[in-house]
This record gives sequence, C-alpha cells and structure tokens, in this order.
Amino acid sequence: MTRNPRTSPRRLLAACAAAAVLLTAAPATATAGAVPPTASRGTDALDPLAALSARRLATADLVAAAKWGTGSPVDDPVRERQVLDTAARRAAELGTDPGRTRRIFRDQIEANKTVQRGLHRRWTADPAQAPAGRPDLGEVREEINRVNDALVRAIAASGAARTSPYCVPSLAGAAARIRHERHLDALHTVALARSVRSVCGTEPGRTS
Repeated sequence: MTRNPRTSPRRLLAACAAAAVLLTAAPATATAGAVPPTASRGTDALDPLAALSARRLATADLVAAAKWGTGSPVDDPVRERQVLDTAARRAAELGTDPGRTRRIFRDQIEANKTVQRGLHRRWTADPAQAPAGRPDLGEVREEINRVNDALVRAIAASGAARTSPYCVPSLAGAAARIRHERHLDALHTVALARSVRSVCGTEPGRTS
C-alpha cells in the first residue's frame, strides 16, 4: 500500500481522526489513557495482530486490481462465508472464542472491501491511476489464506492482551506505528482502523 500523492495533509489528518474514533469505539473496557510501561509488556501480543491486519489489507489493492474492469462485484458472499467459517473452526481448534474471531474477521473483510471500493472510485475518476496489469485472483487468495491462518493464531495468542484494560490505547499505538512505517494514505488508514475495531473486549465467561 502506498501513499496517494494527491492526498492532502488536511484529508490525511481527517482520516487519522476517523481512524482514532473507530479504534476507540472498539467494545473494550479500556480507558483512553496512556499505557504504563508495566502494562505495555503485557500488550505486546497486539503488535502481530496490527501487523497481520495491515498485511491482509495490502491484499485489497491486488483484489481490486484483479476485479477492475471485469464487472466482478466487490461483495462475494460465498467467499466471505468460507473465510468466516474457516476462521471460526480454526479458532475452536486453537481453544479461542470462535464468535469473537468471526467478528474480527468480519471487520477484516469489511476493511478489505472499503479499500477495494475506494480504489475503484479513484480509478474511475482518474483512469491514469488504474493498474496496468491484472493480478491472478486465485494467487492473491492463497496469500490471503496464509495471512488468515496467521491471524487466527495471533488472535488465539493474544487473549490476555485483548481483554486488558490497556488494549485500546495499545492497539491504537500499534496501528499508528504501522501507518507510519507503511506510509498509508487516507483510505488505507481508515481501513486499518476498521479492520481491528473488534479486537479489544472481554471474552465470554469473563468479567471486566
């Protein structure tokens, strides 16, 4: 994912503000305060979740390019159901909550579609920005499947961090670092926030 050279500083700031709202709207018990050093050690497990979410989001550009000009819709209910069912089944195998995992993956899918739609609008408005080639959608989905498996494992490994009172600010910090490292534009910044908004919160049977 690359920065759009036409994205103004004002639009980028607006996108970051929207991303912050999405992150802090996550169903968590956290406050918006800073994360104490002692707490940050316990929330480091959120870093892989943020990184894998960004890696998965990068595939949206390829999916958008693969579908561009073909008439294929962005929404693919059959594929989406397969992804959700596979993630939930794998979560159960790993001993983590299938319902929460499904919600996280629903957000991942919606974030991916946000990027696809945004890019299609951009390319329609300015065909010069449209991709010259068309990636193989089957190969792209193989990469998505690999990321999905790693993401389920990261979810399973981060239960304590995801239910920590400091989950939201820690996750927001991890997402901000990813945005900076990958030079995300406004579209991808908002999509990244969308992809992780269900990460934080208590698991069934646990109290806050």
